[in-house]
Amino acid sequence: MDTVRLGLIGIGNMGSAHLSCIGGGLVRGLRVDAVCDIDRGRLDAARSKYPHLRAYDDPQALIADDGLDAVLIAVPHRAHAALGIRAFSRGLHVLCEKPLDVSTTQAQALIRAAEDSGRVFGIMLNQRTDPLFARARQLVQNGELGALHRTVWVVTNWLRSQRYYDSGGWRATWRGEGGGVLLNQAPHQLDLWQWICGMPTALSAVCDTGKYHRIEVEDDATVLVRFTNGATGVFVTTTGDCPGTNRLEIDGERGKLVLEHGELHLWQTAAPCAELIADAPGMSPDGGCTHTVYRPNAPASAHRGILQNFTDAVLHGTPLLAPGADGLNELMLSNAAYLSAWQGGAWVDLPPDGALFDRLLEQRAAAS
Repeated sequence: MDTVRLGLIGIGNMGSAHLSCIGGGLVRGLRVDAVCDIDRGRLDAARSKYPHLRAYDDPQALIADDGLDAVLIAVPHRAHAALGIRAFSRGLHVLCEKPLDVSTTQAQALIRAAEDSGRVFGIMLNQRTDPLFARARQLVQNGELGALHRTVWVVTNWLRSQRYYDSGGWRATWRGEGGGVLLNQAPHQLDLWQWICGMPTALSAVCDTGKYHRIEVEDDATVLVRFTNGATGVFVTTTGDCPGTNRLEIDGERGKLVLEHGELHLWQTAAPCAELIADAPGMSPDGGCTHTVYRPNAPASAHRGILQNFTDAVLHGTPLLAPGADGLNELMLSNAAYLSAWQGGAWVDLPPDGALFDRLLEQRAAAS
């Protein structure tokens, strides 16, 4: 096989962008042969631009198409796991938009189906292609900062209008979307946070619903986490700030790094902080820090990079940059944040109680 024949389920905002990317020949070895959407106008527009496409209004019919090797799932979150499981049962490779689903129990069922099928399973965590984040992960994982002390990510440049939330009946509802900013906008940063720093062991969260918009889910969240070694972390996100901030700071026993404005700044101390505290003759030692700045030579390949990597994995066995199973970690963080908020900010151990989350979510969905 030299070409992966793809079926695209969902051609809304993201699905249509993927179709344009692949249809424009930007992904070697990947071709879209079939599309599916419940909106006939979208199907007609896709067929008008790409006449060879087979069009379906039922995702089960597309999955049953014998002329496909893989599917890309780009529909509302609650349908991700069910469609992925069905596709694996048909022997198809699967690339799923983030998040894997709205709950860890559904995500785990999808991961088990992928493992049983032996097919390639990827997730569209496209910001892993950014060389800045890859460099940050390398520095932290290689011990350049020493043991983690603290990490803070303020990502508030997600301003959304009321018109955005009103653009689809499924948006910003517990029944339709299954969550707000943590589930829709922030999964990329939640994924990168744990990809770089590792998974925390527990968290506490404040999630304010409808703080800036007429919606029933959270549009503002602050999450406090604890790590195994006693380090702490804070994650702040919202769709209600203007201007917003996107700044990641990671502090360790040997220095710190900061990612902001397309640059990575690295400070490293001459000795571990514990030694400076114990042995420095002055009251406020400066640590003898060195400072370096990393600016990538090339931009992130983003969605196209994940599409290419997935295609190469199917055709050549190339390791996935974003394996589908990795999507479970960021979903555990958002599920645990919701559980904490629903219980008055209580500390929630990771992994969270999936059955309890499902029960409390469904209570909210029933009243949605």
